Amino acid sequence: MPSEVLSVNLSVQPKQVQSLLTRDGVRLDADVYVPNGEGPWPVLLMRQPYGRAIASTVVYAHPTWYAAQGYIVVIQDVRGRGSSEGHFDLFAHEVEDGYDSVQWAAQLLGSDGQVGMYGFSYQGMAQLYAAQAKPEALKALAPAMVGYNLYHDWAYENGALRLQAGLGWAIQIAAETARLRGDLAAFNALRAASRNLPLNESIAAYPEVLKQYAPDSFWYDWVAHPQDDDYWQGLKPDLSGVDLPMLHVGGWFDPYLTGDIRLFREMAGSQHPQHLWVGPWGHLPWSQQVGAVDFGPQAMNPIDRLQVRWFDHVLKGKDTDLWQQSPVNLFEMGSNRWRRFDQWPTDVSPQTYGLTSSGLAAMREDDGTLVLMSCQKVAAPNIADTFVHDPWRPVPSLGGHASFPSGSFDRSALDGRSDVLTYTTDGLKTDLAVAGDITLQLNVQANAPSYDLCAVLSVVRDRGVFNLTQGYRRIQGGQAQTILIPLQPTCFRLMAGEALRLSLSAACFPAYAVNPGTDTHDLNAVPNIEHRIITLTLYQDSGTRLTLPLAG
Repeated sequence: MPSEVLSVNLSVQPKQVQSLLTRDGVRLDADVYVPNGEGPWPVLLMRQPYGRAIASTVVYAHPTWYAAQGYIVVIQDVRGRGSSEGHFDLFAHEVEDGYDSVQWAAQLLGSDGQVGMYGFSYQGMAQLYAAQAKPEALKALAPAMVGYNLYHDWAYENGALRLQAGLGWAIQIAAETARLRGDLAAFNALRAASRNLPLNESIAAYPEVLKQYAPDSFWYDWVAHPQDDDYWQGLKPDLSGVDLPMLHVGGWFDPYLTGDIRLFREMAGSQHPQHLWVGPWGHLPWSQQVGAVDFGPQAMNPIDRLQVRWFDHVLKGKDTDLWQQSPVNLFEMGSNRWRRFDQWPTDVSPQTYGLTSSGLAAMREDDGTLVLMSCQKVAAPNIADTFVHDPWRPVPSLGGHASFPSGSFDRSALDGRSDVLTYTTDGLKTDLAVAGDITLQLNVQANAPSYDLCAVLSVVRDRGVFNLTQGYRRIQGGQAQTILIPLQPTCFRLMAGEALRLSLSAACFPAYAVNPGTDTHDLNAVPNIEHRIITLTLYQDSGTRLTLPLAG
């Protein structure tokens, strides 16, 4: 799906530094880029916590490029970051400060009074918080890779703490705080920790470097609230009554994809257009090489040009034909092309597989099979697969959406471990196209009061086994029970001759904190010395099945 080439290319004035005073008298600083030419111009605003000189150029073109397309571009340091005054308290001031910043930007010299916002991750969330306050000048958003529901889409996944991503970010934020206050010892210690995460201390979620140098880190609140309680509800942007055109952007290997889709579906009743683009990318960069897989030239970042077309339509009234196109654009891995849908694909044509083996799915990759339920023979009642999770050597994370580096990698060596169950289809006779939400239902028993399950779906090719999507869940109660594991939404096509594999394990470390196997309330605070060996049994009955939404 080629991107439309833009014709505007204005020269841009030297960068200006301008400031506003918030309603409580705090100065916020911003870099302002203004095009040369006859205005007035709409304003594009980004609010971010990493120092405004970066301007999210890890995924977006530099602000001068956007200004050259006929926009005043404002890149602002949020409160307490960069050179802005005040105390940085994660997301605490973004509603009021967002409102004040939008209204201020609309009044800049040369502005036509209209403001659009763009940015990903924290900068994407800043858009939603600003929109919550309903500033009159805010006309359009382009939120990318947002953990919309901070509990479900950012900090935890089905009850399991996203350790590597969350702890890594907490240390990054703490290091920047130390740099801003000129604390050399703290900065050096935290920077070193960010390059080699301290995951092997007594309690992985409570490293000494944070205790010593960032005792007030938001991370302690996140770990102390393992359930979706009032703390998390107070952090979720309240978009009730908000109705703005939004361009939603996500990545199949981004940890916050469920937030993008949650937001898109929640806004589906909007009177204004809602478009969704999901590429094969991780959190960054947005390029065609994702992990060990090259997804081809169509996977190169189309978002800069797309955003300008979006804002041209909304803020300048140009007919860019976007409104005539299907609103959902998904990159299909395998065929390596973009596909268009009229809505988020649902499982109107589900295909369900059962899991069968001779009981050796943990010992041999050729023993466990995925069989279409319509073709599956009734399994003998005593057939089950049993495997053992040893906390001394938890199954390591490799790629996917929750670990670093993210993306698709050859997991052949992992699938050869005896604490990983594998179930594989025969070579496909025809292509298999999947798009949407994949669900896995397992009938499981364990000899511990708590345990985790990780499910990875991969394509098996002659040259390796490459992960496509995965899911993770924390489970309470060791009794035989049916467990539902939602996998990361996806879109892929397996070609004839390839095979589909499901891999199951009880850990995915350090992407997720290891479950200690105890019955304590705060499982993330249990010292390693108390972690238990856990034996798990998967039963091959009608309660165990994998359901794929076919895309045709």
